[in-house]
Amino acid sequence: MKAAVLNTVPGLLEIEEIEIGQPGPREVLIRTVAAGICHSDLHFMEGKYPARCPSVLGHESAGVVEAVGSMVHYVEPGDHVITCLSAFCGHCSQCTDGHPSLCENKDTELVRQPADAPRLSRDGETVNQFLHLSSFAEQMLIHEHALVKIDKEMPLDKAALIGCGVTTGLGAVFRTAKVAPGETVAVIGCGGIGLSAVQGARIAGANTIIAIDMAPSKLELAQEMGATHVVDASKVDVVQAVKEITGGGVHHAFEAVGMKATAEQSFQMLRKGGQATVIGMIPVGTQIEIHGVELLSEKKLTGSNMGSNQFRTDMPRYVDMYLSGRLMLDEMVSKKISLEQINEGFEDMKQGNVARSVIMFDEA
Repeated sequence: MKAAVLNTVPGLLEIEEIEIGQPGPREVLIRTVAAGICHSDLHFMEGKYPARCPSVLGHESAGVVEAVGSMVHYVEPGDHVITCLSAFCGHCSQCTDGHPSLCENKDTELVRQPADAPRLSRDGETVNQFLHLSSFAEQMLIHEHALVKIDKEMPLDKAALIGCGVTTGLGAVFRTAKVAPGETVAVIGCGGIGLSAVQGARIAGANTIIAIDMAPSKLELAQEMGATHVVDASKVDVVQAVKEITGGGVHHAFEAVGMKATAEQSFQMLRKGGQATVIGMIPVGTQIEIHGVELLSEKKLTGSNMGSNQFRTDMPRYVDMYLSGRLMLDEMVSKKISLEQINEGFEDMKQGNVARSVIMFDEA
């Protein structure tokens, strides 16, 4: 099958022919229909997070089940599914405590063992699977606990976005921060994840939703999706601007960029008792500084892993929100591209030209 392979770090992706195995116990073979280009993949390509080479990247995807292995009862061939990197074992302390996104066993129990044939290979050499998925390929072979079955009425190019960015942004609002009706919210960064956080705040009933970015086109899109105010970070002090709009600071600030400066700004723009939730992937080794005395005001700085999701529950609900018109996803797809255009897609992302580019392999 055709796949985009990362052979060196830092490096671009190379389109190659590789081999994929047959589904073993509890494994599912999926025909990939759509895969979103997410900033998380870029972190690994640039070496900001460690990556094993060679590997097939990609983790925000949707497709159609082609075959299932033994012991799989949840899906069958023909089912439409969304994949999720928050694969879960179902029995560790995090899973049984209701935090499957923090599963302790995913990297040991949901992978093939060294003595087994690899899921992906190239001329007899193992090709590493990325985040249990590797969706920049025509097919995926994954554990059944890394997917969720969805309504076949859902367009798969939009469903792919739910596989990471949408769930991360909505979940940060709904599950991590638990935004309440009437509260004030600021979102720093209006890419796919930030726009989802803006929508989450709207759906949760926030009264004031402040979108912050340096790209006018993204700020316009944020207003379409529910922002009541916008702040151009290239022109003003964003912390001061947020405090002026709200009369002192927000109940909730969401950082969706992944930078030291913006994470610190998210904390600085809080009112007393407020909570800053860092969604972005801050590079390994980066330290975040806050003014310690502000902790006496009961301000909180917290992280969010994939929106603290329970994706088997959450993603079908997000699908329903889209089908009923409450969740805007069409507007988030800036471009549809082929697998061969993947490096161009990442360049568009680095230039800030798009909300989301989606690779289309075929139509379901």
